[in-house]
Amino acid sequence: MGKFMASYTVNRRGVAHARKLIKAKRYTLNSNWGDVQPKAADENGFLKEHSWQEYAGWFLGLTEGAADETKARYAFVYGDFRRLHRSGLIACVYRAAEWRHKEVERVAYRLLQELDAATS
Repeated sequence: MGKFMASYTVNRRGVAHARKLIKAKRYTLNSNWGDVQPKAADENGFLKEHSWQEYAGWFLGLTEGAADETKARYAFVYGDFRRLHRSGLIACVYRAAEWRHKEVERVAYRLLQELDAATS
């Protein structure tokens, strides 16, 4: 990977969509993220049926410098295109923290707190 590291901005559309899913109780609290996180085929299938704007709603980060309406533009997926996954939010927190993407880490953590407050 060399010295280049992608930088990300917070995807407000994704944050708003995550909040909507929490309000609507469209979430899964116990799942193994490794098993349920969307694969390329899932992404392609979703894009066949939905707009790029809807696709964007499932990601907490936007890759700086990547063109809109490309898969490379969207990072930090938190759900399976049907429901938000608590394990997906945790994965976003960890990955963002690991790569020092502070803003994305913060927003993922905040959503996790909101989810836990809504379900306790």
